[in-house]
Amino acid sequence: MIRTDRAPGRAASFVVAAGVSRAVYEGLRRFRAPRRERTNHAGRRVDLYAGPATAAGAAVAALAAGSGPGAFAVLAAAACGAYDDLRGDERRGFRAHLTALRDGEVTSGAVKLFGIGAAGLVTGALLKERPVDRLLAGVVIAGTAHLVNLVDVRPGRAGLLVLGLGAPGLVRGTLAAAPMGAAAAVLADDLAERTMLGDLGAHALGAALGTAVAAGNGRLGLAVHAAGVVAAAVYGEKVSELARGTGAMG
Repeated sequence: MIRTDRAPGRAASFVVAAGVSRAVYEGLRRFRAPRRERTNHAGRRVDLYAGPATAAGAAVAALAAGSGPGAFAVLAAAACGAYDDLRGDERRGFRAHLTALRDGEVTSGAVKLFGIGAAGLVTGALLKERPVDRLLAGVVIAGTAHLVNLVDVRPGRAGLLVLGLGAPGLVRGTLAAAPMGAAAAVLADDLAERTMLGDLGAHALGAALGTAVAAGNGRLGLAVHAAGVVAAAVYGEKVSELARGTGAMG
């Protein structure tokens, strides 16, 4: 099993993640491109630069903390999320994307579902020794990535969720500081509706947070967290179906 509780400490990991995220964010803002902008829920044009910025910050901080698996999970989730940001459509919920896949259409949602799921299982296998623990860790990592993206429907919600869920994890190790620092670096701009995480950032932060949870828990803790993210996914699927049925947009 790979150890993930090495130096730097929690504060240092937070600072590294925040510093890298902020530097990347400010750098990207100098080269604004229309394709990297979206219209948010309020009809305002915002950029998507918080996404790659937070992914970079979380990945670098994970590496600095000695967690290659954590960095891998972040980058894999970010890549799947980036594909959805660029190629995504208006379909919501796993069922819609799986139905399309059954009909021969590979949607961006299917790419995320299987890509992040596979990355979670690989990361879980690197973190844990026993098969059951590896499977549970994979579910936690992929499920947490989905959970953070699920709540990213209004400014700041995903970032605040990462900060709230990550804080207890600081007791068990340093890895939770990486997504927390990255999220904190862009939270003010997210809340001010200047930027958004997009699928890239939300999935990357969620994968980083899920890796911290997986690394810091034994089998019982993994099982509890896995049950929680699965329940959230089921609830989110029902909400998506309701939204489609009423014509509402998330």
